[in-house]
Formats: sequence, structure tokens, C-alpha cells
Amino acid sequence: MALRGSPPIDELALWGEYPFLPGADRLTEDLSVSVRDLVTEPRYDQVRSIGRARALAGADDPRGTAALAELANARPLERYLSFLFARLLLASTPTPGALRRWAVAEAKRAYDRLSSASAEELAEVARRLGRPLEVGMGGRLTIDLVDYVQLAVPIREADFRLAAQPLAHGRIALARARAARLLEEAVRIELARPRPMAAEVEALVRSRESAAIEELARRVPVPRARPTAGPAALRPELFPPCIRKMRRMLEAGENLSHSGRFALAAFLHRVGADEETIVDAYRGAPDFEEAITRYQVEHITHHEGGRGYEPPECATLRSHGLCVREGDPAAAAPADRVRDPICFEPTLRHPLQYYRIRGGPVVEAPERG
Repeated sequence: MALRGSPPIDELALWGEYPFLPGADRLTEDLSVSVRDLVTEPRYDQVRSIGRARALAGADDPRGTAALAELANARPLERYLSFLFARLLLASTPTPGALRRWAVAEAKRAYDRLSSASAEELAEVARRLGRPLEVGMGGRLTIDLVDYVQLAVPIREADFRLAAQPLAHGRIALARARAARLLEEAVRIELARPRPMAAEVEALVRSRESAAIEELARRVPVPRARPTAGPAALRPELFPPCIRKMRRMLEAGENLSHSGRFALAAFLHRVGADEETIVDAYRGAPDFEEAITRYQVEHITHHEGGRGYEPPECATLRSHGLCVREGDPAAAAPADRVRDPICFEPTLRHPLQYYRIRGGPVVEAPERG
């Protein structure tokens, strides 16, 4: 297939670069490649090796896998089939963080291609992802307001906030670099969704790839249990529902917005958590990098001589879509799925106030020298 205004690219090359696009599964049918063949046949040993490397690299460092050597030297068909194998492997892995970190890695890899793509290629990928871009005169790109908001909310860079965007007639104009970054997020969302798999296929993959599955579980960072921290024991069961949800999201390997990450760190600091405890809370994040997390936590907690930044008020959390006072339908605990009456007290203005009402000790951090 040739994309208008860009170098010719056939279907196989397209799937090699963007194997996550809907409809790509048809390629295995055309090539008569079955799932069993992909998992067991010796002729696909190299494909499986590349697929394992993709999954393991994502577990190690989802932000640094774009230049994976095994993938860079592979032919388009090997690139595509290795993606499918990695997806089978991750769908069979009981560690949820592995899938979410891999989704970040694959989205980052896609961005490296998208960032140099023509406006027409960006529009073609966006169309297939169900996030259509319109190409106007001079390659000018626009996106529907609703699609922009859905893709931009998880992005932590401040200049992606809606208030800073040029909006006209329900559409937002985009430079190509910004369009590529939004599509990166669309890819991450698409790949982070667990895919159902037939029980017999899962059993086959687990029996053949037990070593790789164990290695994935070993490499994925997980939150560490710390029953006490700082000068007082933390009481997570007394945290407000918004903070409880932020912690659940990270523990499940889900992405949390920049405003959510800031709110969680600032809150934990004010209720007495030490820096190790706060860093540990982010280990399940799909893009967790310890050095960066420590730097950010230190910045938040060392502010004003160690007092730290004030956690956002309830009104601010609501404006960022972080309030769950009406309940979180996705929560496992029944108490978290229902409306919280404390959150509707007329005088409640702040998550720390909620914690005090529930009996939690809010500790004023001592100043640092």
C-alpha cells in the first residue's frame, strides 16, 4: 500500500512497523501461520527469540527499548510475527505489570517511526486506530476535541493541557510531532488492554515458555510492603478514595497522570511516609524508572526545607478527573465502589482533612538542614 505523499509502503512493511493496527491478524491467515506453529515450529525459533527480547526489554526499561538490536536487524515479517509472539507470551504471564510496561515500550518504538512520518502516514495510522486525524492544506493536522482529551490526559507534559491548545470548531490543530506523541499514547492504550486467549493456547504457551514467563515476573518492579514509615504508621485503609484509587492503579501497573502522581507523592509525604515508601508506591507504574522517580520525589518532599508541597485540594483533584467520591466501579473492594459520604461533607476541602476525620495521623515533616 502506498500512502499519499510518503514513500511507497506495502502491507507487510506497514504491519512490520505498526503490528498493533487492527486487521493485522489477517496477515497470519494469508501466510498460513497458526498460533501452534508460531509457538512450537523450529522454523520460527528466531521469531520467538525476538519476541522474548521485546517482552523482556519492556520489563527492564520500557522507555529505553526503541533501539533493540534483535528487532532492528529483523525483516518485516520477523518483526510482525515477533510482535504477535510477544503478545501471546504476555497474555499468558500472570504478572499484569509486564503487559503494561511492554505497552509503553512498543508505543515508544512506534513513536520513533511516527515522529518522522508524513502527515498522510500519521493520518493513516490514526484512522486505523480509531482516532482519525484530518489533513488540511500544507499537511496541517487536526483532531477532534474528544479524541484529544482522551489521549492527552495521561500525558504528563504540561504543554499538552487543553487550555494551551488552538481550538476551532471542535477540533484542535496539531504539529506533526504533537500528533505523533498523541498516537504514541493511543498505541499504549491499545496494547495495555488484556486480550482474552483460549485456555488451550494459554496452556501451550505456559508449558513451552515457562522460563521466559518466570523471567518476566522476576524483572518487573513491584511495590514493596512497608508496614511503617517515618515517624508514624501509615493507615492506608483510612486514605480518601481518590488516594486509594491512585495507589491501586499503580499497583496494577496502570498509568497515572502527572497530576495524580504529584498528588499521591505530596499526600504520602504529609501523612508521614519516608522517601523509600513513596518511591516504592510507584514501582508498579508501567514506565517506572527508579532514578527519575527518586529525583521527582525528592523535589516534592524537600520543598520549603522539607515540609514538601501541599497536596492538591479536592476541587483541584476534581478538575483533573481524579476524584472518585461517587465510587469506583472498577474497584475490587465493595466499599470502594460506592459513594463516600465523608467526601460530601460541606466543610471537606482537602484529602488530608479526610484522613484526619477518619483518625489518620497527619505528621508535619521536620525541616531539613
